[in-house]
Amino acid sequence: MTKSTLLEQLNWRYATKKMDPSKAVPQEKVDTIVEAIRMTPTSSGTQPFELLVVTNPEKLAEIQKVAWNQAQITDGSHLLVFAAWDNYTEERIDDVTKLMTEERGSLPLMDEYYKNLKATYVPRDAETNYAHAARQAYIALGIALVAAAEQEVDCTPMEGFDPAKVDEILGLRERGLRSVILLPLGYRDTSGDWLLPMKKVRKSKDTIVTLVE
Repeated sequence: MTKSTLLEQLNWRYATKKMDPSKAVPQEKVDTIVEAIRMTPTSSGTQPFELLVVTNPEKLAEIQKVAWNQAQITDGSHLLVFAAWDNYTEERIDDVTKLMTEERGSLPLMDEYYKNLKATYVPRDAETNYAHAARQAYIALGIALVAAAEQEVDCTPMEGFDPAKVDEILGLRERGLRSVILLPLGYRDTSGDWLLPMKKVRKSKDTIVTLVE
């Protein structure tokens, strides 16, 4: 394909309903998408989530069973699982502070900033903190969707799954993580996807955008 603009690529992408299991996404494209996710901006630079790239056929089959049997999970070549921290802890925030110091040097204002962050986040209940971390994972999802479109890789964001069972399959709770959303990567089956020929529908700019001048 000829080089296209970002808006053309976003118009090209859609939530693929049927993927071609015979076509695997090249590793360099997966690496680019993963790197884009790693570069995602997050609140206070905490990056309070991890990404699991699942290709193991047995794991994929297990996950599919607890995800409404959605075929893209096994027909795609890679499954991205966004897993958020189950809580903010002193240790986790200290790790962020340490990384910042190693890369930028010791800055009194930065040290004070993360000290205040701990004072705010750590006393909160775990569910509130998990919800905040999960929102950061959704920012990463948005970046992933754009990166996949740029790489001309099809994908389908999925909330239709049992998080507790996915956590169990992947051993996430033991790592202090909870699954947030799934993103299979693959290539559309042009002969079998009922959604492919349909026009993309979005609200008009006037409907969705309000100018406050």
